[in-house]
Amino acid sequence: MNFKETKIKILDLDLRGCLYLNNLSHVQHIALFFKVISRLGDGAFWYAMLFIVWLNKGLMYGLKLLYVVLSALIGTGIYKLLKHKTVRPRPYQVHQVIRLGERPLDHFSFPSGHTLHAVMTTVVLGYIQPVLLFIMMPFTILVALSRMVLGLHYPSDVIVGALIGATVASMILVAAPFLNISL
Repeated sequence: MNFKETKIKILDLDLRGCLYLNNLSHVQHIALFFKVISRLGDGAFWYAMLFIVWLNKGLMYGLKLLYVVLSALIGTGIYKLLKHKTVRPRPYQVHQVIRLGERPLDHFSFPSGHTLHAVMTTVVLGYIQPVLLFIMMPFTILVALSRMVLGLHYPSDVIVGALIGATVASMILVAAPFLNISL
């Protein structure tokens, strides 16, 4: 199989995955559930997790939470660069059979910023406060699913967003000792 055939096969799988998950949005209570998850993933859930870490670890631990801010800045920079370079239309814009379940925050699909930030924050805060992983891991998976169920992203957008988020978070955690701030 040559490159062109491989690309076509991947795009076909991407669309089929998107269609399959988006069909779940035809059930009203499922659509509402994922819309709420998506909205919480805009920031409210993550701010609550930051607050829990701060309460649990104390005021002096506030400096360590800057790792979340630093990873968010780097992740957002990568995200914006890719959004503007790839300009991939969102699934609902290209395929009329895909139902839009939530208003997008921007115009382009690739990569999923919600997934990128969910994975990134889960990795960093999970390292700082491992007990929170029991809450954050399932929520992160639901955020990733919500982006496809709501017709906003293809599976590849979500996978790449997750990979970028995990990579940025890991780099921040590896760099922490070199910055002379222990986690």
